[in-house]
Amino acid sequence: MTDELTLLRLDPIGVPPYSARRITEDFELDDEAQLVRTVNHKLVNLAEDDAESKYRLTITCTDQQMPALDGVKRGMVLTVDCATEFSYRTVGGSPSREVAGTTDDPATRTEGDFTHYRPRLTMMVVDYRLGFAEWDADCNWTLVLLEV
Repeated sequence: MTDELTLLRLDPIGVPPYSARRITEDFELDDEAQLVRTVNHKLVNLAEDDAESKYRLTITCTDQQMPALDGVKRGMVLTVDCATEFSYRTVGGSPSREVAGTTDDPATRTEGDFTHYRPRLTMMVVDYRLGFAEWDADCNWTLVLLEV
């Protein structure tokens, strides 16, 4: 395991120590799929067949320090090496995203018939929130990103 306290990387802003030890990463599809039902109630997708799905990523955390979000603005582009692992069938499969590679910790591993990897995503800042509970000394934050 790396000497860092989290596998998450946010470039160019960085991740300060004690700001992301209990992060939660929530992914949801943010694509151009246009799912509609026909008159016979069959579900069809009207989007282009080769359209690549993009992700909306919401990172939340409560820790002892604030993240390095000072000066971050909506629309800023970040390279995100996620802590979350994606997986695919090893034989005949391949990662759908670039593999993270900024830590000494391996970003890929194989288990049985599946390869797990931590993705590197190019994302744009949509929003963020910071909070502080004084008596608990808890810094809480949320960062919302869209894949570009």
